[in-house]
Amino acid sequence: MRRVSWFNLTSLTFGFAFLYLPMVVLVVYSFNSNKLVTVWAGFSTKWYGELFRNEAFLDAAWVTLRVALLSSTMATVLGTMAAYVLVRGGKFFGRTLFSGTLYAPLVMPDVILGLSLLLLFISIGLDRGMVTIVLAHTTFAMSYVAVVVSSRLVSFDRALEEAALDLGCTPLDAFRSVTLPIIAPAVISGWLLGFTLSLDDLVIASFTSGPSSTTLPIKIFSAVRLGVSPEINALSSILIGIVTVGVLTFSISSKRAIMKRMREENRAET
Repeated sequence: MRRVSWFNLTSLTFGFAFLYLPMVVLVVYSFNSNKLVTVWAGFSTKWYGELFRNEAFLDAAWVTLRVALLSSTMATVLGTMAAYVLVRGGKFFGRTLFSGTLYAPLVMPDVILGLSLLLLFISIGLDRGMVTIVLAHTTFAMSYVAVVVSSRLVSFDRALEEAALDLGCTPLDAFRSVTLPIIAPAVISGWLLGFTLSLDDLVIASFTSGPSSTTLPIKIFSAVRLGVSPEINALSSILIGIVTVGVLTFSISSKRAIMKRMREENRAET
């Protein structure tokens, strides 16, 4: 077994400390009984109770969740369709322009994209609200979905579709019964990526949101400008806990699935 050198161990320690030490400090101070977040005055969970009684944060969280669910679902459908056209559509007039415009939001600054969408909504007379945020998030999230699904479609064995067509399936039935189940992991990954990007977005949402559709990142940013409160620490700790549980659950389930597949392969060989 290869021994870990002191240099690698030190680098790994400093790297993890740089990434996760601020989060640990935030979680610890979320249990501080003092209203001053930098002065420890004892252990308390009262700020979590105050958070769940804060209707402004709860409303913003509900808006953010609805926007993320709607935009990621729409982006997954549109991104999958766009990826399928690019990979399976062959050569057609405007293909280069279509692919360029599809991938442009990946490299375009959020400020430019948010300002462009704001001018578009104003020009067509669409009032800013949850609808405009959903449309804006769908615009940039579908690009990420298209990249993820395209990478899976490129390596997809088309002989499986051709076999389904030879057996009497229509192109739609072949896509629904053969193609979609095989590329489902990529589609789900794209949906999760779009959902995460929507939850995290601040810049584009600040351009396209209205007075009655404040998202959670905007609410947190506005509150932090007036000073960090213990309620924000409690909210951030809850989000960190949700992400941690999700990552651990996915890692454990993935490891179990791999081990199960390996056992089935070994059983089939024997």
